[in-house]
Amino acid sequence: MKVCIVGASGKLGQYMVRHALDRGYEVVGVCRERSVSKLDAFKGRITVMPGATNDRNVIKKAVAGCDGVLTVLVPWGANHYSAGTAQAVLDYARPGARLIFSCGWHITRDGKDVFSQSLKRDEKLARWFGRLTHIVDIDDQVEACRRIFASNTRWTVVRGSDLEEGESQGLPVWSQHVGDPILASNMTRRIDYALFMIVALKNDALIHQAPAIVGCRTTSALAHATVN
Repeated sequence: MKVCIVGASGKLGQYMVRHALDRGYEVVGVCRERSVSKLDAFKGRITVMPGATNDRNVIKKAVAGCDGVLTVLVPWGANHYSAGTAQAVLDYARPGARLIFSCGWHITRDGKDVFSQSLKRDEKLARWFGRLTHIVDIDDQVEACRRIFASNTRWTVVRGSDLEEGESQGLPVWSQHVGDPILASNMTRRIDYALFMIVALKNDALIHQAPAIVGCRTTSALAHATVN
C-alpha cells in the first residue's frame, strides 16, 4: 500500500509515518522545506516532498499513485491554509483512494454534537486570537471540513480530543458525537491518534464518518466497556 502523509514533519505526522512503515507501507511525506530535517530519522525509508501543504502542485505530485492520503488539517495563518490543503487533496487524489483527515472536536458534521462550556470558551478565544494575530484561522478549518463532507470521495474526518504524549495504550474508541458519555475523559495519546488514522485506511465502516475519539484506557472508555 502506498500512502501520502500531508504534514509528515509534525508530531502527529511523524507518528503516522512510524505506524505506516511498521505495516510495510510505502510512504510519501509532505512538509514545509524548513521542516524536512525533522524527518531525518526516516531518511532512505520514505520519499519527502518539500513544500507548503496548500501548494496544489506539491500535493498533485505527492498523492500521485497513492492508495491513501492522510492529512493533518492545521488552522495556521490567514491564507485559507486548511481549506487549500483539503481542496488540493480532494482534487488530486486518485479516484477510490482512502482520504483520512485530522481535526479537533470543535468540528461538527450534523450539528448534533454537545460541546462543553470549556470547549466553547477555548474556541472563542482561538477565534479572537486568530483575528488579532492572523496566526490561526479556526473558521478556515471549519470550511475545510465542510468541503470534505460535501465531497463524494472516500473520506473520513477523525476528530481528536485533547492530546498527551506517552507510550501507546492501543486503538482509541470513538463515538459519532462529542458529548457522548464514552468521550467524557477528553484525552488521547498522540501516538494512538496516529494509529487510529492509519487503521482507518482499511476500515470501510468509517467511510463518510467523522468519528470523535478518546483513549481506550481512559476512565470514560473503560466505564463504557464495563456497561457493554
